[in-house]
Amino acid sequence: MSPRVTLAVAARVLTQLRRDRRTLAMLLVVPCVLIALLAWMYADVGSATFDRVGPALLAIFPFVVMFLVTSVTTLRERSSGTLERLLSMPTGRLDLLLGYALAFGLVAAVQAALAVGVSVGLLDLDVVGPVWLLGVVAVADAVLGTALGLFVSAFARTEFQAVQFMPALVVPQILLCGLFVPRDLLPDVLGALSDVLPLSYATDAMLHLTTSATTGAVWRDLGVVVGFAVAGLALGAVTLRRRTP
Repeated sequence: MSPRVTLAVAARVLTQLRRDRRTLAMLLVVPCVLIALLAWMYADVGSATFDRVGPALLAIFPFVVMFLVTSVTTLRERSSGTLERLLSMPTGRLDLLLGYALAFGLVAAVQAALAVGVSVGLLDLDVVGPVWLLGVVAVADAVLGTALGLFVSAFARTEFQAVQFMPALVVPQILLCGLFVPRDLLPDVLGALSDVLPLSYATDAMLHLTTSATTGAVWRDLGVVVGFAVAGLALGAVTLRRRTP
């Protein structure tokens, strides 16, 4: 692994993103718009409802968006031969994956700042814990989505197939993370399954920040999310192929 190569890969990805305005809009604007839409939906129901589901959505949206963008972008580079050319140079697999993670992590930081700013500053989401820690959890969750997107891109041959991993890897996590039913009220089997899904811990961390002033549980959940992200990057390095057969 070479820090210079990793930074060069990250710079190249950021340059591509800067030129792709539609992708930038999806990364930065869409989560804010969706959160605002949800707050509008609950405007006549009461702020308590938005205070309950808003933190979970701050965990879900960065994860989903980064998963989609990363898996499709990586597959596009593999099918076009760009990935093969990069790996034929003094670029290791880990350098490539860490470069992608660093680039998308920086974008995720901006995304999290915008989403948290809109939720707390404009939509009056009630936050008891530190607001900056809310952003940290959102960034970690976005990096988790990036890591899983890099991992699943190795098993898809087309961009459409990459999107098809959504029902298998993303939707079950959304259903079981506590957004619809609190995790402690799930049936035993589903509760046990929820306990091994990373999005559950990201959602728990967000909920802790909006219901409790103590941050010990938040850091514990954040550590689990980061652990899953590191494992996803490691698996991505093992399964990364030069090109799609």
